[in-house]
Amino acid sequence: MKIEKKHLDEMKRCYCASNISFDGENHVLLASEDPEVACNMYYGKDFEKKQNVWTTPGGCMSIVPIPGKEKEFLAVQEFYLKVTPSLAKIVWGKYEDGEWKFKDVVSIPYVHRFGIFHANGINYLIAATVATSKKEKNDWSVPGRIYVAELPEDPSKGVELEILVDGLYRNHGFWQTKEDGKDVGYFGSDQGILRVSAPEKRGGQWKTELIMEGHIGEIATIDIDNDGEDEIMTIEEFHGDTIQIYKKIDGKYTKVWKYDNEIDFAHTLVGTKLAGQNAFVCGVRRKDCELFAVTYEDGEYKVTMIEKGVGPANLCVVNEKDRDIIVAANHTANEAAVYFVTE
Repeated sequence: MKIEKKHLDEMKRCYCASNISFDGENHVLLASEDPEVACNMYYGKDFEKKQNVWTTPGGCMSIVPIPGKEKEFLAVQEFYLKVTPSLAKIVWGKYEDGEWKFKDVVSIPYVHRFGIFHANGINYLIAATVATSKKEKNDWSVPGRIYVAELPEDPSKGVELEILVDGLYRNHGFWQTKEDGKDVGYFGSDQGILRVSAPEKRGGQWKTELIMEGHIGEIATIDIDNDGEDEIMTIEEFHGDTIQIYKKIDGKYTKVWKYDNEIDFAHTLVGTKLAGQNAFVCGVRRKDCELFAVTYEDGEYKVTMIEKGVGPANLCVVNEKDRDIIVAANHTANEAAVYFVTE
């Protein structure tokens, strides 16, 4: 595969990477976790155009487009581990008259990752908190939770949160994908990996299943070996030093591959397609601060080093007709960037 990088911006503590498609083209969003650093949107054929989304507040952990709403997303703002009590909240962004306008949706202490599941015509918010309360940054004595709520047509009316799961320490990992055409989520914490799916009908029960034990910091899934069943890649433990792939063998997830390089503070995983191949894309924030991809070729796992020294905090991959785009929040390099991947 051929990979070309485009530096978009200097961005202090660049943390969140996302994409929203409207007006017939992709618009990538990159935001900082810093209290007073912008979130910007880049668009155009090679993302040569730039528009400010917001300047303050910062603390952005996640940006998620709302299904069925072409110019709307939800985002986390004001997530700061050092601030007690937590100011973290989810806001609603809507693109009107050529600019983004925002309204608050709900305050959730230490909300870090979230998704929006669409099922039977209903959008559901599903949100994970790394902890419920803290005395200081390194206090992990109070576990995090998973919350769910139905998302109204006007999110600024607020949501009625329901605690789906409690007791999840260092509840940091989240991966949303589709299985059998339905949205599902995987959550990683010191309690292992939980698989969560939405109710079959309004008012029905959410389904939760512990699929693997262990101290899990991040998760992604893809059928990397093309045998018809997804494999799982993990970062272990929280902000950990181990990246591994698990395959379901005889009904149990079994480790089949481990990244050999010495790493520190691994932070982001994506399961996707790159140049027509199923792949995992991974980011590490310390030591070599690498961005790399893993594919399965000729019966072996292959690592493609994309760049060292950048330290992605989060990644998003956009698949276009003739290219794939890795959107990278290069935290260590204080950089917003994209990488164009072609065959």
